[in-house]
Amino acid sequence: MVLIVVVDRDGYRDSYDGKVGLIDSIYYATVTLTTTGYGDITPVTPIARLVNAFIVTPLRIAFLVVLVGTTLEVLANEGRRIMRDTRWRKRMKDHTIVVGYGTKGRAAVQTLISNGVKRDQIVVIDPRATAIGDAGNDQMAAFHGDATNRTVLRRAEVMTAREVIVTTDRDDSAVLVTLAVRQLNPNAHVVVAVREEDNVPLLRQSGADAVVTSSEAVGRLLGLTSVSPNLGEVMEDLLTYGEGLEVAERPVLGREVGKPPSAVPDRVVSVVRDGKVHRYYDSNVSVLAAGDKLIVVRPAKETPWAERPGADEDDE
Repeated sequence: MVLIVVVDRDGYRDSYDGKVGLIDSIYYATVTLTTTGYGDITPVTPIARLVNAFIVTPLRIAFLVVLVGTTLEVLANEGRRIMRDTRWRKRMKDHTIVVGYGTKGRAAVQTLISNGVKRDQIVVIDPRATAIGDAGNDQMAAFHGDATNRTVLRRAEVMTAREVIVTTDRDDSAVLVTLAVRQLNPNAHVVVAVREEDNVPLLRQSGADAVVTSSEAVGRLLGLTSVSPNLGEVMEDLLTYGEGLEVAERPVLGREVGKPPSAVPDRVVSVVRDGKVHRYYDSNVSVLAAGDKLIVVRPAKETPWAERPGADEDDE
């Protein structure tokens, strides 16, 4: 529009000095398109008035359509988001929050899903838009933002979450997230991944129930593979879900009560009694009791204990 006015500047009259230059054209285009219109610069020739009628007026209408349409779109999107959040919060309880949807976060989510956790009970928080898009494509609720911000955690309903898994890229961020989560939900089970072993005590003091040192674990696996490739292959097999062997936790069956761990068909590694983990050879768990849980090594595609032939209510 500035170009149109400059080319046909003789068809316009400026009440200030009678002439219309480049600056006057910019000014006229601005106040005209925005429908402000002070009337100090006006078209006076028939051609200029026809240009205003058939070119400038459609431009003005288009400007208003874009302005109003964009505003309505933003308001509508925000309204839909608020409604979705409200419906989601009403049904969300005892869910799992995963902070960070990178390599570690994806692996954690896949393991949860493989162990029976429903996708609609998993919520992802990540500051990267691409990660939020990936979580949405994986059919999970996702919130874009920094989990060290309590507002973001509240949006994810951390107050009613059963478990929070923290897989941030930096250990200092993991500490801040853990402190924020523990402040908002003292009862949630918090599992944190860190890079450095030195930060484990700090994470535990911050309220983490379990801390996994990713770099140390990878280093041990590398060392085992270097010393014994066969041992490294077995360890990798145990860490890979859905193939070969797997480590799993299951309750003691009714017919196993009163027997030693060695009599259980599965290969028992540890026994969990009263919340404490005992090694299978510990004299305190030489005989299995009702309510115990077993950490076992079994074939990955083995039938779950509750679906096995002979499993009944007494077993449960």
